[in-house]
Amino acid sequence: MPFTYLVLGAGMQGTAAACDLARHGDAGRVVLADADLDRARAAAARVDALAGRAVTEALPLDAARPDAAAAAFRGVDAVLSAVPYPLNPPLARAATLARACFCDLGGNTAAVLRELELDAAARAAGVSVVPDCGLAPGLAAALVASGVGRLSRCDEVRIRCGGLPETPRGSLGYTLFFAPEGLTNEYTGRATALRDGRRVELPTLEEPEWLDVPGVGRLEARTTSGGTSTLPWTYEGRVRELDYKTLRHPGHFDRIVAMRDLGLFDQEPVEVGGRAVVPRELLHVLLRMRLTDPAARDLVVLRVTCRGVVDGAARTVTLEVLDRADPATGFRAMERTTGFSAAAVCALQAQGAVPPGAAPIERAIPPERYLDEVRRRGIAISVAL
Repeated sequence: MPFTYLVLGAGMQGTAAACDLARHGDAGRVVLADADLDRARAAAARVDALAGRAVTEALPLDAARPDAAAAAFRGVDAVLSAVPYPLNPPLARAATLARACFCDLGGNTAAVLRELELDAAARAAGVSVVPDCGLAPGLAAALVASGVGRLSRCDEVRIRCGGLPETPRGSLGYTLFFAPEGLTNEYTGRATALRDGRRVELPTLEEPEWLDVPGVGRLEARTTSGGTSTLPWTYEGRVRELDYKTLRHPGHFDRIVAMRDLGLFDQEPVEVGGRAVVPRELLHVLLRMRLTDPAARDLVVLRVTCRGVVDGAARTVTLEVLDRADPATGFRAMERTTGFSAAAVCALQAQGAVPPGAAPIERAIPPERYLDEVRRRGIAISVAL
């Protein structure tokens, strides 16, 4: 039977997710909600053109108002949130009250843990809540679950992921393919990992290493926050080493560290010309101005390496995604691997394939079922044993 979906946020990822649900989610109706109605209408028109049918409706909605969101969620099978992560916990609660399934792009583990507290309420309502369903966190966690499941015992998990311009641009070697707030969130705070089987907090932008990717070249990896999401909790005591690092073109991280050391990531206001200015907010404005290029082509590299034992013999399982922009649809690799991946979760929720309750993706959905859905969307996943 056709399903009704509501996508919050008509930006890059939200539009990609809405399009995927219209094309692959057995959708009878897709509501694309945004505080900016003109942006929602433009995105809805694009989705309908790509889907080849009139299936998308634009809705004015301020996601910062959970009461208004709860009213919009009634009668909806599943909600996908592509709005900033601080809004997700109250939105997940609003969806649960409206008896609609809920998933989001996430990106902040503290917010995710708050959403998982809805487990009992979601079970009682008969709906599922699955946070952190984008690329990494999200698709990466499912790859980890698949890799760990192929081993009798898993000792080590390494997750390396990056959304990159095909051609490095400027001194940062970077182009924005998602909101700058998400970028600075990754570069600050602490990175949760497993060391000797126990959860630890690591500083971000540390532990540099190099990774050679065929067809891409040499990339640098450093610790960033949010990428492991709930994996350290899920695998604590079962996996000895687990960590996540972001991939960038060489030279990027050194310049980012210099910006951090100058205080540009700080959130305490400073006085500038008699006015209070928050350095990070100013940085977000400048990043949008200087690093946005609609014509830039991107690529996504995601490599998960799981080392352990099978039948007493040492074994390594490597799962990898290398995705590029799709000129046929105009969707970039970051939109495909983030928006489409989240839409795959949302569709499975609407279909009843995800049990009621609140759970992270690595526990909510059998990994091979989910990865098959991702492959069906044209995202190749290689597995080397």
